Amino acid sequence: MAGRLQDKVAIVTGAGSSGPGWGNGKATAVLFAREGAKVFCTDVDTDALAETLNLILGDGGEAAAQVADVSLADHVAAMVQSCLERFGRIDILHNNVGIVELGGPVEASEAAWDRVVDVNLKSMFLTCKHVLPRMAAQGSGAIVNISSIAGIRWTGVPYVSYSATKAAVLGFTRSVALEYAQRGIRANTILPGLMNTPMIVEPLKDAYGQGDVQKMVEVRDAQCPMGHMGDAWDVAYAALFLASDEAKYITGAELVVDGGITAKMA
Repeated sequence: MAGRLQDKVAIVTGAGSSGPGWGNGKATAVLFAREGAKVFCTDVDTDALAETLNLILGDGGEAAAQVADVSLADHVAAMVQSCLERFGRIDILHNNVGIVELGGPVEASEAAWDRVVDVNLKSMFLTCKHVLPRMAAQGSGAIVNISSIAGIRWTGVPYVSYSATKAAVLGFTRSVALEYAQRGIRANTILPGLMNTPMIVEPLKDAYGQGDVQKMVEVRDAQCPMGHMGDAWDVAYAALFLASDEAKYITGAELVVDGGITAKMA
């Protein structure tokens, strides 16, 4: 079923990877391109962004990249404008940016709270603010936002700002989905479970493994009903489905990609 996004234009935020290996945004950007999309990649990390762009171009895909902090309105406006100048339209917006800061309401600093809210939630508000008018003018579009099972379950880790923002993403996406349903625009959310991606290493190695990354992986693997965490490609393929015309009658939905872990959580 190659070509599931043939000739579509997709913006993927957080398209770099926060460390060696495959992060969700990196895998999704590459997969979208392999399925025929023209991918406009953005990230705050210049080197990570360049790596993703080179992977796509090396595969023979079509892509462009721009460094941007999507928590800043002027960066988002410039990013969207650059995409339109390069590719002429925007069919898919994939909001993948997200960060984790440990701490409950007492332990977390106000600055850390504000940063997580800006990156995880405000960024989606800003990208939608600038992309939705273009999609509405076209009469079509698909938005895929990344939330987390931390938005619907207690996962055992005290990261109140992360949990709160990921829960807010669900309400935000449903609101967009219903407001724009009659304009040909769909909006859906993916809720990854425990995933083995570069993002988890620094913020979670102490919470799970007392600084030992391998121990952290083992502990998290053992929590999963399948005996192992998922990976970036599990999220990427879910995003591909929701972005494609195969999901043309799906909007306001929440796709859990967690190997069954929420089925056993209270």
